[in-house]
Amino acid sequence: MRQLAPYATQAHASRGRFYDEPASKNRSVFQRDRDRIIHSDAFRRLQYKTQVFVNHEGDHYRTRLTHTIEVAQITRSICRAMGLDDDLGETVALAHDLGHPPFGHAGEDALNEAMHAHGGYRHNEQTLRLVRHMENRYLAFKGLNLTWEALEGIAKHNGPEKHAGDPVFEGLEAESWCGLEAQVAAQADDIAYNHHDLDDGITSGILKLELVRELPQFERFYAQFEDEYPDAPPYTLVRETIRRMISAQVEDIIRNSERLIEASGVESVEDVRAAGQGLIQFSPEVGQQNQELKRFLREHMYRHYRVNRMALKAHHVVKRLFETFMEHRRCLPDDIQAKLPKDKHDADGKARVVCDYISSMTDRHANVEYTRLFDPMTRT
Repeated sequence: MRQLAPYATQAHASRGRFYDEPASKNRSVFQRDRDRIIHSDAFRRLQYKTQVFVNHEGDHYRTRLTHTIEVAQITRSICRAMGLDDDLGETVALAHDLGHPPFGHAGEDALNEAMHAHGGYRHNEQTLRLVRHMENRYLAFKGLNLTWEALEGIAKHNGPEKHAGDPVFEGLEAESWCGLEAQVAAQADDIAYNHHDLDDGITSGILKLELVRELPQFERFYAQFEDEYPDAPPYTLVRETIRRMISAQVEDIIRNSERLIEASGVESVEDVRAAGQGLIQFSPEVGQQNQELKRFLREHMYRHYRVNRMALKAHHVVKRLFETFMEHRRCLPDDIQAKLPKDKHDADGKARVVCDYISSMTDRHANVEYTRLFDPMTRT
């Protein structure tokens, strides 16, 4: 068995599961958590959920599933290099977007608006609802019965939870920091979506190569490879450049985080939770580069008219579905109607059932439901 750093989360010292189960004969508790995520319905649905481009826009753009796999790979690499439990890190990475609704952030914004009077909608809380209550694959309990550490990482990988009073965070010490493995997953998410959105933006033609080369962090590698391989096609030069940008960020976060950990004096995962700050961080220079890349993508890609048209349609579909199901409960499928509260005046309970149903949809499912409801020539 690989020796972990003393400040890593130790599988043998896990706080356990909320429902006791016999230990696995050939897997650690965190390996078992990872496998439960992979076999969940919510994980499979990520295949047809938007990252930036709606699935039917093209076969080679990231989906929420491929993005998740890329985050998991980066997380494993960083955790292994730092002596952390890479199985736990991978579990959090694989689970981190399970609660995303159809159509990416546009769908989340639409659901949050629709749920404004009923507690709002945030995909992180929805992920916890899924793994703690909504996935039903076992006879002895609801949910996936993940370890306390996996649930903690899902809940707090972006830092102490601002909505700690939400019942879904019960028992997870939501006001404190999480272990280092989940902190790694959060930073790996940033690395993945920044650079792969850049890749998809260039592939789509929304981002012109001449414009992207104005980014110093991109141009540094691109110009070098262009000199070394003058006959290489631009497409290959772009891929090599983005790959090298990611490697540079991974190397930086390992070096800087190890420095922060040493300076903090933490000697256990409990010390990490009590440190009062995240210890997995980029150096100031690379952190600034990340902010520059985010600003570039926001200005030149996320605000592009093609992306905004997709977002507008997504917002409209989600909003109309929510309004229709709230007003016409009999339009819901029978199994969803069965989950509605018995008290017809319980608007919050009804809204949560409708929200859960819409959130579970893939892009394709949401479009099909919309067509069935509003196209008079489509069979229901």
